Amino acid sequence: MIGMAWRGTVKPLLMRNHWLRLAIPVSLSTLSVMTLALMGAAIAPHAVAAAGAPDVKSLAAAVDAHYNHLRSLEAEFTQLYRGSGMERTESGTLWLKKPGKMRWEYRSPKEKLFVSDGKDAWFYVPEDRQARKESAKKLEDVRSPLAFLLGKTKLEKELRGLSLAPDIEPLQAGDVVLRGVPTALGDQVSEIVLEVTPEDQIVRIVIQDVDGAAIEYRFTGQKEDVGIADGRFGFKPPAGTEVVDQGLEE
Repeated sequence: MIGMAWRGTVKPLLMRNHWLRLAIPVSLSTLSVMTLALMGAAIAPHAVAAAGAPDVKSLAAAVDAHYNHLRSLEAEFTQLYRGSGMERTESGTLWLKKPGKMRWEYRSPKEKLFVSDGKDAWFYVPEDRQARKESAKKLEDVRSPLAFLLGKTKLEKELRGLSLAPDIEPLQAGDVVLRGVPTALGDQVSEIVLEVTPEDQIVRIVIQDVDGAAIEYRFTGQKEDVGIADGRFGFKPPAGTEVVDQGLEE
């Protein structure tokens, strides 16, 4: 949820200027999917209109309320990338904690780490023995999808034309799929799709780029308001690691 230097890796979140274009997803801006993340008091099942279809306005408000009450989240994630004639699937564990802390540990097909303590953000691939550092503040304007998971936004405000997506099959029966155009990323993202459970949890975020590529995040085994030490969101480059500080670049 970076650049040509990261050989064979898929962006952990949307990239901009060879860095994270979050999202995760998300701000999902993720992955926030993300985003990332997923923050809340239990909300009643989806409001249903007279015709039997979920009411988008009520559903969006319920999801907002759910995540705005959360303090932390732990979940397993699967990230799928499709574009440029290729497909790639990666998976691992995600931790989110207010305010603005996140840790993505990729385990498959190879180890990678994206971590932010709200001040500094790091992307590290042990195999490459290189770590990239960036100011988390510079990523805030592109983390909207994951901001949904951190309870920082309102769906109807962040996604123009928020509506049901009956043409997209949900992963699980009973879930509702929504789509909208992000207000902050209109020049980079053509559409964001969210899948919501009857318990108002976001279990899937799909970020469709204007160039036709797409990154999809699926979340399972969600644990809400778990105790997560702040130290989990720090990073110290191992000995022998090359550090590239993006904050020094224009």
